[in-house]
Amino acid sequence: MSGVVVFDMDGVLVDVSESYRETIRRTVEHFTGALVSHEEIQDWKNQGGWNDDWQLSRALIAARGREMDLPDVVEYFQKIFHGENGDGLMSRERWIGRPGLMEELVMRFGLAVFTGRTRWEAELTLRRFAPEIAFDPVLGSDDVARHKPAPDGLLEIRKRFPDAACWYVGDTVDDARASRAAAVPFIGIAAPANPRHDTLVALLRDEGAVAVLDDINDLPSALPR
Repeated sequence: MSGVVVFDMDGVLVDVSESYRETIRRTVEHFTGALVSHEEIQDWKNQGGWNDDWQLSRALIAARGREMDLPDVVEYFQKIFHGENGDGLMSRERWIGRPGLMEELVMRFGLAVFTGRTRWEAELTLRRFAPEIAFDPVLGSDDVARHKPAPDGLLEIRKRFPDAACWYVGDTVDDARASRAAAVPFIGIAAPANPRHDTLVALLRDEGAVAVLDDINDLPSALPR
């Protein structure tokens, strides 16, 4: 094993433009009657400190003049995201990696996940899209005392592999800051379809990314041979 590659999930392993991002939009609209654009959501994400989409939805609602208790926001958000019998917006997600990519990587590296999702949601997604690939460990928001940009999840993974090189692959300022705080090299993802693509590329580079890629399909070229 040449090291451990740790993946964020949303926007890195899976395209969430029609799942999490759309759930934010529908949640804000439900409570305020106002639409929020993908550009505005990305602008908030680019500020840092908004890794939690429940908290972000609540803040966007408050910015439109209505204060909501977080449990009420979470309840509606989760209802839209999961739906009934698996028919929620989560079902719109798309795996980003090309066929064979993970099989190629796992021949050289250990693979792990540190995501802002809860662990059961992350494991559900991995079973759906990559059931043959062993990601170990998988750490979610419920596994850490402090959420990103705190480095807790990455520090825990480093503790499990103390002698291995480690990289974190993420797509937000908070991912980059968590990586830097854990002294883990950061590889940024900035999808060309991102509504603030050029800004995001610049931000991730400013945060110390060792590379910024269009998507994880370019990852083999950014990792040591």
